[in-house]
Amino acid sequence: MQTELRKKYWKQNLVYLAVLLAIWFLVSYGCGILWVAQLNTIRLGGFKLGFWFAQQGAVYVFVLLIFVYVALMNRLDKKYNLDE
Repeated sequence: MQTELRKKYWKQNLVYLAVLLAIWFLVSYGCGILWVAQLNTIRLGGFKLGFWFAQQGAVYVFVLLIFVYVALMNRLDKKYNLDE
């Protein structure tokens, strides 16, 4: 792969990582700690939503983001002819 294509590939990968990590931060820290009082006014399955995000929601979002990252990287690999 040419140097210019490698740089573009890596730059796009870093954009994906930055966006996904920002989402993870907002969900885990924001919803689990910062906005917990506002979210606790909403109930999900009998539990306060802020409590749910702090205990389970952040983990679910993290696992979902892993699958999103895999899909994005598979698409990026195909774009740069790096798929297997």
